[in-house]
Amino acid sequence: MSSSFFKDKWIWITGASSGIGEALAIDLSSRGALLIISARNTKALQQVAKKCIGKVLIVPLDLSIPEQITIAFQQVKQENIQVDILINNGGMSQRGLVKNTDIAVHRSLLEVNYFGSVQLTALVLPQMLERKKGHIVGISSIVGQFGFPLRSSYSASKHAMKGFLETLYLEENTNGIDVSIVYPGRINTEISKHALDENGNPNANMDESLAKGMDVKICAKKIIKGIEKKKIEIFVGKRELLLLFIKRYTPAIFFKIAKNIKPV
Repeated sequence: MSSSFFKDKWIWITGASSGIGEALAIDLSSRGALLIISARNTKALQQVAKKCIGKVLIVPLDLSIPEQITIAFQQVKQENIQVDILINNGGMSQRGLVKNTDIAVHRSLLEVNYFGSVQLTALVLPQMLERKKGHIVGISSIVGQFGFPLRSSYSASKHAMKGFLETLYLEENTNGIDVSIVYPGRINTEISKHALDENGNPNANMDESLAKGMDVKICAKKIIKGIEKKKIEIFVGKRELLLLFIKRYTPAIFFKIAKNIKPV
């Protein structure tokens, strides 16, 4: 693939203030991409922008507030920017048993991880269709392929995104729209610290399994490679990805294993 694939392309990354989003922004900027970076924390976005090379437009955005999504899109539109690649990375995780989790937590996870990304995609998509080119990327999770302890709503939201993006691909790929769904496994980020507990409070703890996970910079490079190849599914991780094959071919064994895996 040409090393200039991303050069001068406008790429909008949500959840770009830390973790995978930040790593993607920094790496893509080094490849000549023009960036729009969004998240709730403006100061953190400013720090990310300083680490990037070239043009970076900061657009603060809270995916849980529909009005903010519309305002953010209008801000980008007013800059006469045509988004070439939208990376729906923004989201939050969860740590809580189903029996103890408040319904408000379930709704919050779906609002941010699913509805927020769907709304932004729906706003960006018409411009892409008009030009007959564009790429929609969704950063899902390995638990977007199966359920997992303490992740009920997180897993559900990622399953929902999978269904949405697969449908989008089937409907619009012949009209020039590429779609990629990324399934990261255990990546060394602080997502567990910001995960919501059973009462909707930040978990505030770093999962031991994530601390031993794949380096986020390596993760970003693998995602970028998959986007460049226009892969529909991009799986990133270590040994935990074996669970995907076990679930597909021997589901009974998967459920026995998953029940005994330490979920944090």
